[in-house]
Amino acid sequence: MTIKAIAIDDEPHALEVVKMLSEKVPFLNLEATFTNCFDAIPYLQTNKIDLLFLDINMPDISGIEFVNILPKCPMVIFTTAYSEYAVKGFELDAIDYLLKPFSLARFTKACNKALDMKKMQDEGSPDFIFLKTGYEEEKVLLDEIHYIEAEGNYMTYVLNNRKLLSRQSISDALGQLPADKFVRIHRSYLISLSKIEKISRNSVWILGKEIPVGSSYEEKLLEIRGVLGL
Repeated sequence: MTIKAIAIDDEPHALEVVKMLSEKVPFLNLEATFTNCFDAIPYLQTNKIDLLFLDINMPDISGIEFVNILPKCPMVIFTTAYSEYAVKGFELDAIDYLLKPFSLARFTKACNKALDMKKMQDEGSPDFIFLKTGYEEEKVLLDEIHYIEAEGNYMTYVLNNRKLLSRQSISDALGQLPADKFVRIHRSYLISLSKIEKISRNSVWILGKEIPVGSSYEEKLLEIRGVLGL
C-alpha cells in the first residue's frame, strides 16, 4: 500500500527536510511541495492525495485556517516549531503533530499512523475493536459504544451496561473507529451518532447525559443535524 502526500511550508529548507525523510519511508510518495497554501489548492482539486504535511505558522493563512477552508481534506500531519499549537492541531483530528526539528524515527512513526488509517479506510471497518485494559485486550462491539470521554492519559468507553478504561489518546481512539459512525464534538468527547437521544444548539444527550459541543466543533454539529435529518 502506498500513501500519496504533499507538503506545504513557507520555509524551503523545511520542505527539503520533509522530502529527504520521505525518501526513507518505503510506502510514502511525496508527490509535490508548496511554499504557499493557495498554490496547493489547484493541485488538491485535481489530484488524489492521501496525506498533507502542513506547517501551521505561515503568512497570509495558517495551516489550521487552511484545513478549515478545504471542502474535503486529506489526512493531515502538522509540522511546526511552536508547541502551543498542538492542542488546536489535535482538535482538528490531525493524524499527528511533529515539532521541528523532528527525527527520522519520529517522522516514520507519524507516517505509520497515517498508513494504519488508510488501511482501515480502504479495507472497511470491522464491527468491533480491541481495547487494552491493563494487561489484557478486550473485544468490544462498535454497537455497544455510546460515547467516549478523555480523562488525562486514559479514555473511558461508556458501553451498554458498563464502562471500560483504556490507556490511549483521543487521536488513538479516533484511529480505531469508523468516521461515519463516530464523531468528535469536543476536545474530550467522541460520540456514536446512532446513540444520540436529543440534540440542542450546543449539546447532545446520550444515555440521559448532556454532552457539550466545543466551540471548534460547531460545524460538526451542523453535519450531525444533516445526517439525522434535523
